[in-house]
Amino acid sequence: MKLTVIIPVYNEINSIDILLEKVLETNVEKQIIVVDDCSTDGSREKIIKKFKDKIDNIILHERNQGKGAAIISAQKYINGNYVIIQDADLEYDPTQYKLFLNEAKENKYKAIYGSRVLKKDRFSNAQNFSHKTRIWGNLFLTFISNLINNQNLTDAHTCYKMVEAQLFKSLKLKEKGFAFCPEVTTKLSNLGINILEIPINYQGRTYKEGKKIKAIDGLKAIVALIRYRFFEK
Repeated sequence: MKLTVIIPVYNEINSIDILLEKVLETNVEKQIIVVDDCSTDGSREKIIKKFKDKIDNIILHERNQGKGAAIISAQKYINGNYVIIQDADLEYDPTQYKLFLNEAKENKYKAIYGSRVLKKDRFSNAQNFSHKTRIWGNLFLTFISNLINNQNLTDAHTCYKMVEAQLFKSLKLKEKGFAFCPEVTTKLSNLGINILEIPINYQGRTYKEGKKIKAIDGLKAIVALIRYRFFEK
């Protein structure tokens, strides 16, 4: 079973080479698609210099457009059986890909999410979310997502979303930023797709360390949930 790994990159000079080496070392059949979203810190140059002969597809945006835009750019190049999104920092551990693929083989799910909180005590996990307010924010957004989409997820906004490739390619994605996450979850719900959650390891970073998602992105997520559930199915 082949896994397509989509890696959006924007100004991750301190982690991109470490992350790409980790992905390359994973013992799964894979296609790697890296989309540089017009980095200005040297990330793009490092990717081309060190990995152009090791990565299947490198897409270079000529202007910064957002995480969702990077994923949309990668959609047409997908040739795996499943697709997973991998952030370019080191918060999510690529060695866990096998967990997702094993679940897909055994349970035949078309969508599997890696939950950062499933089977964990929410507050003992606080160090991984950098601050307790981020835990409460994630819980609130997941609650709203579940309410709107009639789901029962524990971590609707996790980066680790693995979706069957043909299904993923059929989604007409529109969101250019972080609202890509609620858009996908809502569109899967609209199609009646059951999402399996599995617990994953997660090591969050702070804004000082380069965390990019902001409070305003939470508001945009709610708008996206309402938009794709009730107005643009």
